Amino acid sequence: MLSRLGLRFRMATSYVLVSAAAVLLVEAAALALVVPRLQAADLAAAQARKRAVVAEQSLGRLRTQAIARNLAAAAGSASSVAGGGDGDAVLARVAAPSFAAVATTQGDEGVVQVVAGADGRVAAAAPTSGFPDAMVPEEARGGEAHDGQVHQAGGISYWASAPIRVTGADGTAPRVIGTAYVVMTPTGAGGEGQQSDKQLAGQPDRGAGDPAGGTTVQTFALPGIIALVLLLPVGALFGLLSTGPLIRRIRRLAEGTSAMADGDLQVRIPVSGGDEVGRLEHAFNSMAERLDAAVVEQKATAGAEARRAERTRIARELHDSISQELFSASMVAAGLAKALPAESALRGQAASMEQSLARTMWEMRALLLELRPIALEDAGLVAALEQLGRTYEARLGVPIDVRLDPVALDAAVEHAVLRVAQESIGNAIRHGDPSAIELRLAEAGSRVELTVRDDGRGFDPAAGGRHGMGLDVMRERVEELGGTVVVDSTPGGGGTTVRVSLPVRVASPVA
Repeated sequence: MLSRLGLRFRMATSYVLVSAAAVLLVEAAALALVVPRLQAADLAAAQARKRAVVAEQSLGRLRTQAIARNLAAAAGSASSVAGGGDGDAVLARVAAPSFAAVATTQGDEGVVQVVAGADGRVAAAAPTSGFPDAMVPEEARGGEAHDGQVHQAGGISYWASAPIRVTGADGTAPRVIGTAYVVMTPTGAGGEGQQSDKQLAGQPDRGAGDPAGGTTVQTFALPGIIALVLLLPVGALFGLLSTGPLIRRIRRLAEGTSAMADGDLQVRIPVSGGDEVGRLEHAFNSMAERLDAAVVEQKATAGAEARRAERTRIARELHDSISQELFSASMVAAGLAKALPAESALRGQAASMEQSLARTMWEMRALLLELRPIALEDAGLVAALEQLGRTYEARLGVPIDVRLDPVALDAAVEHAVLRVAQESIGNAIRHGDPSAIELRLAEAGSRVELTVRDDGRGFDPAAGGRHGMGLDVMRERVEELGGTVVVDSTPGGGGTTVRVSLPVRVASPVA
């Protein structure tokens, strides 16, 4: 399915996935290394807080016990001074000075002081609204001191009680006439922390694996989660922007490939870098150039093959039709010359016609030899030139002196040398009426030289005429390969010399 969305979208998606995986791996590694230490630190801090709370509770109970003892002692002393009487009236009367003496030392803590009779009935309380109950709790009564703590919704309250004793005027043993009961509830800044302290004090120790430790993990992992969420759009945008140039380069390659597939071999792609895509662009251009050159060479080869086939067809047609007709006409002229009387004027004309036809047939054979293809690829250049000389000498009776040095030439140069030699010999036989021909091939440095010399009638190279077209074709063939052609001839029997110079190697082969 992702393949339908295009390479750019898939690369951007891969960027996001890789980045997300990297964040998750880093987060997991950090959690594995750091979170256990943080949890251990949190546990140590919680245990320290719990010990602090326990210490605070112990201190609160001790302070409450001290206030209760002081209140009981003050009330007992006041009762003894008052006459040691029993009853709530005496306790109520002696409680007020005792309350005042204790209340001024308690700071921010709320303290409720109660003086009760031996039966637990409250005689006086300070503040009066701080203890609405009429009776002191039963566990706080008696001849012994008691203390405790009460867990309430607002925190922890500490209580303590002490018996109020008086000594008779006659020195009798002290006796218990009541109970001093004190309730202390921490207030102010400390009050808000009492609930959590109470909870910590009442809870068991938690290990590092306790669910309560999840808060530390969540707190530590939260930045990673936020980074991961922000990474999705940022990574997608970065992926789309960063892959844009690459996608455009690949799109150019695809368009160039499509154009080449449609037959446009001239298409080229600008090389936009030295990376892998740049090397691919360079390779595409090199391939296009080689393919274009191969097509041009193939067309040239096909043209050369077509020309050779056409030359062969023309030679066959000349041999099978015109040559036979010329031979028949020659036989008729010869028979006519023999049949006519010696004194007949037509006999000389018949003999002249026979000679003309014989000459035409001889030139026709030379033309057929010039059109005849030579198997250069199978025999090689030297063997092909030797075969050419033997064929002309055997068919036309003109001696050809062949002297050839072995040379290594490009295929195009070999083909040009063979065709120039063939055309030069053909022109000499057809137009110069030579008695002998020389054919020379030699290597001179980085060039090869071909020389064809005859002792025929010669001609004026500047005049053109019958020889002009053949010489022009010869020059075009040689000059295409960077060579030169020099023709030296004098009319009236001076003979003709054709000198051709060609490079041994050529950059662009031409068929």
